[in-house]
Amino acid sequence: MIEGKLQKLVIRCYKDEKFNEELPDLKYTALLNPETYSFSLKNEVQEDQAQGTSSDDIKFIRSIPEDLDLEFLFDRTGVIVHYGDDPKSGNDDKVYKDQGNGIMDDLDAFKKAVYEYNGDTHKPNYLRIVWGALTFPCLLISMDIEYKLFKPDGTPLRALVKTKFKKFVEQEQRAREQNDQSPDLTHYRAVKAGDTLPLMTHRIYGDPKYYLEVAKVNNISNFRKLTVGQELYFPPLQKQS
Repeated sequence: MIEGKLQKLVIRCYKDEKFNEELPDLKYTALLNPETYSFSLKNEVQEDQAQGTSSDDIKFIRSIPEDLDLEFLFDRTGVIVHYGDDPKSGNDDKVYKDQGNGIMDDLDAFKKAVYEYNGDTHKPNYLRIVWGALTFPCLLISMDIEYKLFKPDGTPLRALVKTKFKKFVEQEQRAREQNDQSPDLTHYRAVKAGDTLPLMTHRIYGDPKYYLEVAKVNNISNFRKLTVGQELYFPPLQKQS
């Protein structure tokens, strides 16, 4: 049996949405690896009841970025052996005595990494969760803390933190990945040789009848004369008059 080196779940923090500017001082390494994690995927749809029918006409709108649910255990009772460079590793009594604030310092460091506003960007950090085959760029959506064990003076010694992270894909990359053709989304298209406004409108909306509205929002007085390379704006169909 081949046993690999223990790999801990790590949350890396970044200032920018392109994940170029890492904040190494805020990196969080899990005390214990999670027993499980789960993804939630959802499509947004619109259900329209067609007149004279008994069923709904379900219309796809968009795929919502997936959620990742994780639980983190914080424990300073000395029961759990600490890994890595923790000088208190393996010394249960010292773990307890050196943590006058119990798990509060640990929780504060975790919240600073994943939850609190970054003073430079005025928003929470962008995160990348890495563990084994899991690499998940994201933002924290919610965090619930349940305190479970206390010192005689009420200082928390153990807590279970349930978190939900929303996958984050930078806008340009998302556009490349999705190559959206939905009529309910904004589109910009460059005119190619042979293109006409009704033809381009048909490609986007599935119907050429909206070409006059498209001409209007693009300030086109003669829709029959388009210039190759000209960029046209196609607004969401639901906003058409």
